[in-house]
Amino acid sequence: MQLFYSNKLEAGIFTFDVNESKHIIKVLRHRTGDTVYVTNGRGTVYEAGIINDDPLQCRAEIRGTMPSFDKHDYYLHIAIAPTKNSDRMEWFVEKAVELGIDEISPLVCEHSERRKINKDRLQKITVSAMKQSFKSHLAKINDIVSFPDFVKREFKGKKFIAHLDSEITGNKLAVNYLKGENALFLIGPEGDFSREEIDLAIRNDYLPLSLGNSRLRTETAGLTACCWVYFINQ
Repeated sequence: MQLFYSNKLEAGIFTFDVNESKHIIKVLRHRTGDTVYVTNGRGTVYEAGIINDDPLQCRAEIRGTMPSFDKHDYYLHIAIAPTKNSDRMEWFVEKAVELGIDEISPLVCEHSERRKINKDRLQKITVSAMKQSFKSHLAKINDIVSFPDFVKREFKGKKFIAHLDSEITGNKLAVNYLKGENALFLIGPEGDFSREEIDLAIRNDYLPLSLGNSRLRTETAGLTACCWVYFINQ
């Protein structure tokens, strides 16, 4: 079973955008009368029947709904410094979405090697990964933000900052995160967070965190946090 995406599913009859229409009709060779499954990215999967197999404007009619299709009881938000190599950031976004992340915030830190992102590109990757992993919730990709501005924002849940500073105690995630809790992780650039950034995060109620004994790349650290939360909640 393959999943498609449309943000225009309020009405009983809807039209896929050009990219989805081409994929459905030209690539997968669906025709009028065929059944397809589509999500609005907000938690529901719909069963729909194709009523017009136009490869540029494929139209379908909703026949049934599967609400709360892949709902989980926690909210996972990772704020991460974009990697110098944009491919690595894109890889992180893809894999994090497959694991069910809810929100990603790119961060500008003191040691950041990249201070801009291609948000449109990341959003396309998010949609693709959502469909591939058959999820019905579209992860939110935020605009890039400075570290000091971000850490002052409110978050209802556990807040962690993963770092490599040996002078600051690193707590273990398995001890400090419980199943069902909302979680926010700060993941720094390849040069790590500065001591001032770590101190600022701690003053704003972030718990210093160790992700293990290995020295991880930025995208690996981010995915490790995702995996921990994913497996704890299974």
